[in-house]
Amino acid sequence: MYNDVIVALATPMMESALSIIRVSGDNSLELLKKIFSNKANYEGNKVYFGNIVDEGEIIDQVLVSTFVAPRSFTGEDSFEINCHGGMFIVKRIIALCLKMGARLANRGEFSKRAFLNNKIDLVQAESINDMIRAGSELEAKLAVNSLMGNTSKLVEDIEKDFLDLLANIEVNIDYPEYDEAEVVTKDYAFTRINKIKEDIETLIKDSKVGKTIKDGINIAILGKPNVGKSSILNALLNEEKAIVTDIEGTTRDVVEGQIILEGLKINLLDTAGVRNTDNKVEKIGIEKSLDLANKADIVIVVLDSSRELNRDDFELLELTKNKNRIIVANKKEIKINDFNYDCITISARDNDIEELKSAIINSIGFDLKEYNNKPLLSNVRHIGLLENSHMLLTNVIKELELVPVDLLTVELTQALENIRDILGHKAKLNMVDEIFSRFCLGK
Repeated sequence: MYNDVIVALATPMMESALSIIRVSGDNSLELLKKIFSNKANYEGNKVYFGNIVDEGEIIDQVLVSTFVAPRSFTGEDSFEINCHGGMFIVKRIIALCLKMGARLANRGEFSKRAFLNNKIDLVQAESINDMIRAGSELEAKLAVNSLMGNTSKLVEDIEKDFLDLLANIEVNIDYPEYDEAEVVTKDYAFTRINKIKEDIETLIKDSKVGKTIKDGINIAILGKPNVGKSSILNALLNEEKAIVTDIEGTTRDVVEGQIILEGLKINLLDTAGVRNTDNKVEKIGIEKSLDLANKADIVIVVLDSSRELNRDDFELLELTKNKNRIIVANKKEIKINDFNYDCITISARDNDIEELKSAIINSIGFDLKEYNNKPLLSNVRHIGLLENSHMLLTNVIKELELVPVDLLTVELTQALENIRDILGHKAKLNMVDEIFSRFCLGK
């Protein structure tokens, strides 16, 4: 099923200087001989120069990199054609491969074959997609650590502790006369299980940081009309993204932008001015603003330091008092007020916002230096499996007081299977198909 020859363009489907066409499968090197003028005895990790030829007609002059199983990305014989990047040429070469017996690869099928041939685990496979989509320095480092297997090692250590404990319990049950096996008393089991549980707790905590690094921090900018929310967005983005006027209620819908602060992706949301109004359209914008504030990781509440606070300001401060918020007094260039709040003073007009940038970094909830280049799991699938294992172990610890250790092996095994599913050990095929369907063609 998985040894037929597949072909796909591994570079973007657009005109460029060069394109790479990837081919993999047990008979791929035989296919290469049918279309390539250089009829060498192809060796692994070599590059060959020649022409792609269709029934005597030269299609392109190319370089071909060959890889011999099992020393290839997919674990199969494979090759990559480095051709000129015109789409007409690319399509002709792919069509020629199809004519010679290959089929078009599905999304992520090259990576899927690497996983099924035990070249990479599921965490490494998912990191390939993360690497392609990385939008910040920290996100890219996260993906590299996973790709290199450093993240998998964290999970493998927990898997090994599970296996050691379960093996010891099984030996105690089946071979009680075996002297070298440590007797699994309740105290011994409690210590070992609690250690695994604590390791999983640490992994869950770090994984949530990893997810934040991957997804970015969502920040909603709130305030009544004309306090300078859009000016703050423009200053942070260093571009005129949002329209700025002296007319109250200019922003009626959410304006989005993205910046990178100290390697972390920040998703900015400039919202409609919040005030009491009878305008139906403005009300819709205000409702959306408040909804985004509830969902945001950080809320920036903007006050106008050139005016006295009014009811709208006080209501907004009350609404956000339990949020992770930064209170900003804008318009310091015409400041007349000092507010009785813990706030920072900036001038969006004069691009004086460094204090705001520092406040954002201090409000993200973790130390960027601590997690810089640290191996971390980072997606919902990983966190869900970890949390399920943690719940099962919590139940096992409670039950240890009531029942013998050997009666708890079913729940311990279920907890272990969740850990193994993170790496793709004994993974269900439908889950594997779903994960790789998110990949690009040619990956």
